[in-house]
Amino acid sequence: MIRYDIIKRPLETEKTTAQRELAGQYTFEVDRKSNRVEVRRAVEQIFNVKVKQVRTIQMKGKVKRRGRIEGKRKDWKKAIVTLMPGERIQAFEGA
Repeated sequence: MIRYDIIKRPLETEKTTAQRELAGQYTFEVDRKSNRVEVRRAVEQIFNVKVKQVRTIQMKGKVKRRGRIEGKRKDWKKAIVTLMPGERIQAFEGA
């Protein structure tokens, strides 16, 4: 069974683009309750690639202001997935 609810969206920044090109690392926003094993299985099944390593980071939401009103963005979880040498995710390559 493929768990599409674990991986929420890919993160596209200048830093993640450099990581992808130099080290074969892809960055995703993932479900806060998921663990490394679940993220590995989801990436392997959805994108049909072999994963070497998964690192996860709990990101704290930023505090933002609109005039006097102060609010907070939600906390989220980030996963940095390193693929085996020679593996690529075609969706990121623009194909």
